[in-house]
Amino acid sequence: MRLPQRLTAPAPGWTRHADVVVVGSGVAGLSAALQLRGAGSVMVVTKDGLSAGATRWAQGGIAAALGPGDTPQQHRRDTLVAGAGLCVEAAVRLLVTEGPDAVRGLIALGTSFDRTATGDLSLTREGGHHRDRIAHAGGDATGAEIQRALIAAVHAAPDIDVVEQALVLDLIPGVDGGVAGITLHVTGEGQHPGVGVVLCRAVVLASGGLGQVFSATTNPPVSTGDGMALAVRAGAVLRDLEFIQFHPTVLWLGPGARGQQPLISEAVRGEGAVLVDDAGVLFMRSQHEMADLAPRDVVAKAIMRRMRETGSRHLWLDGRRLGAVLWERRFPNILATCRAHGIDPVTALIPVTPACHYASGGVATDLQGQSSVPGLFACGEVACSGVHGANRLASNSLLEGLVFSRRIAARLQAGLPPRQEPAADHRPARLLRGSIRRNLQQAMTEHAGVLRSRDGLAAGAAELDRLARRTTHVPGVAAWETTNLHTISRALLDVALAREETRGAHWREDFPERDDDAWSRHLDVTLVAGDTQVYASRSVAPLQGAVA
Repeated sequence: MRLPQRLTAPAPGWTRHADVVVVGSGVAGLSAALQLRGAGSVMVVTKDGLSAGATRWAQGGIAAALGPGDTPQQHRRDTLVAGAGLCVEAAVRLLVTEGPDAVRGLIALGTSFDRTATGDLSLTREGGHHRDRIAHAGGDATGAEIQRALIAAVHAAPDIDVVEQALVLDLIPGVDGGVAGITLHVTGEGQHPGVGVVLCRAVVLASGGLGQVFSATTNPPVSTGDGMALAVRAGAVLRDLEFIQFHPTVLWLGPGARGQQPLISEAVRGEGAVLVDDAGVLFMRSQHEMADLAPRDVVAKAIMRRMRETGSRHLWLDGRRLGAVLWERRFPNILATCRAHGIDPVTALIPVTPACHYASGGVATDLQGQSSVPGLFACGEVACSGVHGANRLASNSLLEGLVFSRRIAARLQAGLPPRQEPAADHRPARLLRGSIRRNLQQAMTEHAGVLRSRDGLAAGAAELDRLARRTTHVPGVAAWETTNLHTISRALLDVALAREETRGAHWREDFPERDDDAWSRHLDVTLVAGDTQVYASRSVAPLQGAVA
């Protein structure tokens, strides 16, 4: 199926300039912008407001070896186990060794983490971790507190230009093959309206994930895979796209629930809650040595198996043993959300089911965040640094955004790429109707969710190809987002079909075993003349040409 290589848009009505454009306003984007001060003029472009991304929804916390008896080596071991053989060890080593200083940098910036009575960081445990190493804030509002501190720092920095309510459409190719700038559509008041151009020397993608590919997700509405789609259209490599993490414990709101769903943090299980089936059986005890705190892919698969065995639409999380005081102190937001939906977790079981949560893959980068396109960098969920492998370890996402945004900033502080003249852009453009979005999400949920098979994935691809015939000549946010969702969905189906094994967050019912002999390697995706090309790398390593 031919995919668009650029988006259709009206002719740009205005032009601005910057040295570096940072796309996204989560922990990765704002941290990169703050670290880039002094390298040149910095512009932050965000699709909604500064606080609208996925960072503020992060409940559990941020993982780092900061507690007594813990070490980066132990954190590294847990990360590699969760990643099911596909982590890039060099990237993991950087994450765990540079992570503690990155968290201390957040504290110095004004982030107020929860403390013990003695003033030490209050640390907890989540699935896959063998130590208490999750720092949290506001009980279960870690992401919101980190976002608050970063936004305050950006507002206090007069040399960072912020453009809100702006959807980046595409990269502008440079005459020497790199990046010359971006095109974007601005709707925010008090700014240049409509479609415009920002010419720059480097672009840092920190635009988040692709959760809206599926009918139900923990991701906010802005997570439509825009960064991954524009990167692959520009020639960048996407890597490990098949590994979509489904969070095991998302509040079940009924069979017709769609869009962003409430997350029940893994930290609730870290404090003692347990999963049970309709008969009250503690089924995780027979599934893994860590029982309810097994890695997320293990727990999600166990829940799905139990649901199939019992015919249930959901299972239950029993947090009654935590008591009212702990619920109110440690998880005030989750408690309020449950009660708003008529469930009091202090006295009742919480209905839960897996839902799309996190993309472990994305734009392939080297250890400095550089993609395969010169001048295009990526960090956070939009990127594939190699840290997560086939399954992200709980609470490593905020840390990855911090660590690799700092590495990108250090790389650009050492020298910005030369400014390039825009090249004539003859890439074919197509635009899909925004009205197909619901059908696309339903097809992906049915055929590329937790359980996958050759027949199901092929049926999903056929349905997406049918939907792609519904094009439009009327550009707008709905059509642009839907086209991006289709591009990423079609690529995801191709790589999920190609990987004929079960590993981490990728579960093939027709290939139920992990096959290290054939599949201990990344699958990469590029667009060649609009066609998806999938190829296997020779080994588990950083992006070719990476500099450690």
